[in-house]
Amino acid sequence: MAEAAATATSGKVVITDIGLLLSGDIDRPILDADTIVVEDGLIAAVGRRADCDTEHADTLIDARGTCVCPGLIDSHVHPVFGDWTPRQNQLGWIDSTMNGGVTTMISAGEVHLPGRPKDIVGLKALAITAQRAFDNFRPGGVKVLAGAPVIEKGMTEDDFRELAQAGVTLLGEVGLGSVKAGEEARQMVAWARKYGIQSTIHTGGPSIPGSGLIDKDVVLEADADVIGHINGGHTSLPEAHVCELCEKSSRAIEIVHNGNEKVAIAAARAAMQLKCPHRVILGTDGPAGSGVQPLGILRMIALLSSMANLPAELVFCFATGNTARIRKLNCGLVEPGRAADFVFMDRAQHTAGRTLLESVQLGDIPGIGMVMIDGIVRCGRSRNTPPATEVPVVTGAGH
Repeated sequence: MAEAAATATSGKVVITDIGLLLSGDIDRPILDADTIVVEDGLIAAVGRRADCDTEHADTLIDARGTCVCPGLIDSHVHPVFGDWTPRQNQLGWIDSTMNGGVTTMISAGEVHLPGRPKDIVGLKALAITAQRAFDNFRPGGVKVLAGAPVIEKGMTEDDFRELAQAGVTLLGEVGLGSVKAGEEARQMVAWARKYGIQSTIHTGGPSIPGSGLIDKDVVLEADADVIGHINGGHTSLPEAHVCELCEKSSRAIEIVHNGNEKVAIAAARAAMQLKCPHRVILGTDGPAGSGVQPLGILRMIALLSSMANLPAELVFCFATGNTARIRKLNCGLVEPGRAADFVFMDRAQHTAGRTLLESVQLGDIPGIGMVMIDGIVRCGRSRNTPPATEVPVVTGAGH
């Protein structure tokens, strides 16, 4: 299935009887629509069934009144090769995370590779290899955007030009290598940006022995595109410093599962008070010492909705449209021309919430009934979430 993911096409897919359609757009989180039409992996139409061309579909899906949401995007992962992580010696973690509704992952560095090369030639070679490998291989159909070199002392502008020309579009977490000073990091971040490479900076205390503290002043001076795990990964900066970063920087505010939960809530609230919720994106920062979190993004959505008292439909946008826009991805939003990556959800069986959104607001994660990537069904009822009250069904096809 993973090999087929890169080459198979969906044909025409018609999804009807959608009970709740989450858009991913933080300015308009809920759409007044019950039907989506997909053509060869891209959204062709969104609206009411009577207004959409539903004829001659290759695949028909009855959503059975459930919620359809853009596929979740994990903004911060540490893959290595294939669907294996040496950090916990675990197989199948990406496919398992797809069962948690994640359809796209973004690497913050392939840092767990045993014997990871730290010389400049080696780190460039690893980044290019990881980018190529995950471009060719999609575990469970998940789009893994990998090849994120950890910058080291001695790199020059030519190195960033070479990486960009080879197809590298990301930097690993600034601060995980020998470059830790704000001024030095700022220069390399600027070179990366010049050649279209997006940067993320480590924020907070050391994640594992051998890494170091990156404080608020270094984060502000380096001016990376994404303030990586602003709530620490695991150890957070003081809450006041995190709020200062939200206020003084205009960059993306990334909140992760493997961080300080109290500070995660504070950062989300700060973004709301500063009227910049569009800057908030979510990640897991896994695999890590705490393991793999297949439901990590759903758990973050439930945490922020319930504990920061944010509308659930808005928090879903943190993990979809916000990330897509900041990361410049053609997914994450339900609108024509975007990738047909969807997660079908309903309230978990026996939750106290009367609706899916109410159940998330109460702190429960939803049940997933189906995941679709590029218009192709990748799983039915999730093996990892609590059982959804209702699940969609593939009702037929016409050729």
